[in-house]
Amino acid sequence: MDAIDLAAGLLEGDALHVLRRRRPEFVGGAEACRAAVLHPQSKHGLGRDLRAALACRMVRLNADDELTSEYQAILQSLAPSQELLVLAEGGRMTVEPLATIARHVDLVTLTPTEAQADHIRRLEAAGLTNPQIVALSELIAFVNFQTRVVAGLRLLRSA
Repeated sequence: MDAIDLAAGLLEGDALHVLRRRRPEFVGGAEACRAAVLHPQSKHGLGRDLRAALACRMVRLNADDELTSEYQAILQSLAPSQELLVLAEGGRMTVEPLATIARHVDLVTLTPTEAQADHIRRLEAAGLTNPQIVALSELIAFVNFQTRVVAGLRLLRSA
């Protein structure tokens, strides 16, 4: 069982669980991506608590209560600051670079087709380095990917 199975409510031996295992590279790759973006060997200045708070924010924006609970639990285990709790809950941030990061996460999560190169420049202007921007982009991509795969599996499960 991987995180996607658990979030989608799949049980070992279920038809969808078995079907996912027909592409083991997909299952293993998704789990490896999850580990890499949430618990990277090199944090690039984006701590695990910030990553968990941002993941929580994104799944909230996607209205996924189960994934929100999962990421909230991860965040709570990291003893986050009050500021990161507000970020995770979707609150408005006023300090930099969190304000710019939050706006970027919201934009890419809710309206990815509106993202422009200028938005990356704003992250740079807020003080993020290139490795931090790449790490943030990887986190955004994975969490939104996970949310969509889980939603699709839930739909298939309910059919």
